[in-house]
Amino acid sequence: MSAPAPASLIEETGPLVVTDPYDGSVLARLDQSTTADVPDILARARLGASLSRDLPRFARHRILDRASGLLRERAEEAAGLIVHEAGKTITQARKEVRRAVTTLSLSAESARSGEGEVIPFDAFEGSEDRRGWFTREPLGIILAITPYNDALNLVAHKLGPALAGGNGVILKPSQLTPLTARLLVDILIEAGMPDEIVTVVHGDRHVAQALVRSRDVRMVSFTGGFATGEAIARSAGIKRLAMELGGNAPVLVFADADLAAAAEACVSGAFWAAGQNCVGVQRILVERPAYEAFRDLVVAKTAALRSGDPSDPATDVGPMISEEAAVRAEQAVAEAVRAGGRVLTGHRRLGSLYFPTVVESVDAGSPLWREEAFAPVVALAPFDTEEEAISVANDVEYALHAATFTTDLARALRVADALEAGGVMINDSSDYRVDSMPFGGAKYGSMGREGVRFAYEEMTQPKVVCIST
Repeated sequence: MSAPAPASLIEETGPLVVTDPYDGSVLARLDQSTTADVPDILARARLGASLSRDLPRFARHRILDRASGLLRERAEEAAGLIVHEAGKTITQARKEVRRAVTTLSLSAESARSGEGEVIPFDAFEGSEDRRGWFTREPLGIILAITPYNDALNLVAHKLGPALAGGNGVILKPSQLTPLTARLLVDILIEAGMPDEIVTVVHGDRHVAQALVRSRDVRMVSFTGGFATGEAIARSAGIKRLAMELGGNAPVLVFADADLAAAAEACVSGAFWAAGQNCVGVQRILVERPAYEAFRDLVVAKTAALRSGDPSDPATDVGPMISEEAAVRAEQAVAEAVRAGGRVLTGHRRLGSLYFPTVVESVDAGSPLWREEAFAPVVALAPFDTEEEAISVANDVEYALHAATFTTDLARALRVADALEAGGVMINDSSDYRVDSMPFGGAKYGSMGREGVRFAYEEMTQPKVVCIST
């Protein structure tokens, strides 16, 4: 009798069971695709790409603008779904919905304004009798793979620019938060989008891999973990890739900073969405003369946070996406403590709740220091010189955002220039972001930029028209 195949080699063929991370209740059971369905998925996506390309720009603008308005009207429904499916607090979920409304509105403007420009051929000798321009044309089929931590807005950041550019989309949302993604697609259809333009697929990694490898897919837009990103890059073949693979945000607090304001911003940035935030504050480096005072402020503010039911408006920190994720966070802190780290507050788990945790004296070689925690954990460490702080901040492979707090403008600009990150926030948390800014990393695994206009450019290609007169 042969040995059974490893679980990783077996396709999931049963229904996808979607559960509430706080209480474990079943929210839905959805049909899943298998690799046998991939040819039909691609055929539908080819039709969708053709329909999208044929939509005039005003129609794309109108659909996205209407969808923005419809989402605003259904904001409470969308926020409630995020609470139950992703575990965000109701306050955080409402903010995510507001951001997604803006993302769709910005996408509508890109559909109308992202037309290209005139090329001055006669600026070059020998081309005096030529006139022309370039337009931005759709790529075709875009495979969008989205995570659970911003289950609505990160989907909007892929669908909005893709539709603005006239593309078809295969949307593979997180298996943990598919309902929120489906709600957004339903809203786009209600706004007038032909339903073939976006094909929603639920399925395991075998389905995703088959779609990634397909030559029909012209671009893979992926937000998620490094290991999955590497696997996509290895198997994608010749196609455009855009990846946002996480970070390990450092924050530098200098002694001249407003320590109370800095502590408030850092605590918010560290524990928003239960720390499941790729630009969340993870490492705080504090100039030694201010270290003890700042540490005490952070610990007091963290200890005052209320963890619990995310549907309760009084809750500050909800559950992690699953109990398994909370266990991993608990184990990571325990490992750091065994290596010499010291817990200042938190490090307590109740099911999928992992209470906000502050640690210090974490070994520089610890995974908690060097890798993305993606959990409600923040580490503090003192520094003596600006050069030392910058060196420590930059000594990791992953860099999305960083931040610094100081009242010295010259220092702020000097530090911003020296920090290796896709964005540097001055006197603000590393997790500050508006949806129009270019967003992406600066080091290992960083490919392309999100932010509506920049994603629109990633999802389109220039086409030159030149007329010889």
